[in-house]
Amino acid sequence: MKKSFRYIVLSLVLLLGVSAPKAFAGNEDRSGQAGAPELLINPWAASAGWGNAGMSYVKGVEAMFGNVAGLSGVKSLDVNFTHTDWLRGSDVKISSFGLAVRVGETSVLGLSFFSLNPGSIQETTVESPDGAGLGTFKPSLININIGFSKMFSNSISGGFNLKIISESIANMGAVGVALDAGIQYVTGPYDNIHFGITLKNIGPTMTMSGDGLSFKSYFYPNSSLQWTVIQRADQFELPTQLSIAAAYDWHVAEQHRITLAGNFISNSFTKDQYVLGAEYSWREMFLVRGGYVFESGIFNGMLDDNCMNLNKGLHAGCSVQVPISKSENAPVIAIDYAFRNTYAYKGTHSIGARLIF
Repeated sequence: MKKSFRYIVLSLVLLLGVSAPKAFAGNEDRSGQAGAPELLINPWAASAGWGNAGMSYVKGVEAMFGNVAGLSGVKSLDVNFTHTDWLRGSDVKISSFGLAVRVGETSVLGLSFFSLNPGSIQETTVESPDGAGLGTFKPSLININIGFSKMFSNSISGGFNLKIISESIANMGAVGVALDAGIQYVTGPYDNIHFGITLKNIGPTMTMSGDGLSFKSYFYPNSSLQWTVIQRADQFELPTQLSIAAAYDWHVAEQHRITLAGNFISNSFTKDQYVLGAEYSWREMFLVRGGYVFESGIFNGMLDDNCMNLNKGLHAGCSVQVPISKSENAPVIAIDYAFRNTYAYKGTHSIGARLIF
């Protein structure tokens, strides 16, 4: 127990020490100034169903977004594919695929891909602002995650997640890297008390580059000579985020579980958020969950200057997990669904499939 406690203290000191310059340096006046906002989108259905409240509880592939320490919960192999209809009616789609595999007695390695597709956008120029005859282009937003987690004891696990970030349009793009770190701690007479802390999106600034930043200009008025002018693109920071979460399980008989969870999220470029959620499980085969994400000004309406969140705050979801045979260690197939209520469009819907060995 003392050894586990030392691990906790050391991990907290390292995480908070690294996060202090960034995670607590921002405020709501900086909202919209960070780049790569897709890093804050949860692409996985199960954990999104209760508003990211279960970041001290998340396991498997989904831990690479929520808290990478949860990767250590993989027994052998975990495969996850999720499709998200982001702001239904906007034609923005998100596809995510990930797998995690145990590589040692206490270590798990994970790999996941995130792709956001906003659809086709009409190309325009100064000479042709309506874009007639110019065609379309498709922006590309792709994130690759490489995660590693290790169990230090029966109670504590930690991990790191390396992100490769790629953003591009037809003639311009940027590539960057970021790092996540997290720990999870389990205690209680039935391992029913969970704590977690995670620091996300720590990395260098990114800069756009490419032919899209250049244009042709005449050498001097009334001259046929032209030269190419290249504009400088400003650097942008990543949306650093610190989360501190806790959860408590109530086991009713042997077939029912009720989990209450909470999460405090400190955003470096916008307002802090508070998440409360609950999950009910029957025999770990049928699960229903819900959550609410609160931040200052969320009830004021989207057109109010104090509202900086497109999401109204309400989340809901469910999962069905069924073993493919009656053997004790049979693989499990799971189907997940999540709904996120929004001010605009018709909400965000996610549906995913998991295969658990």
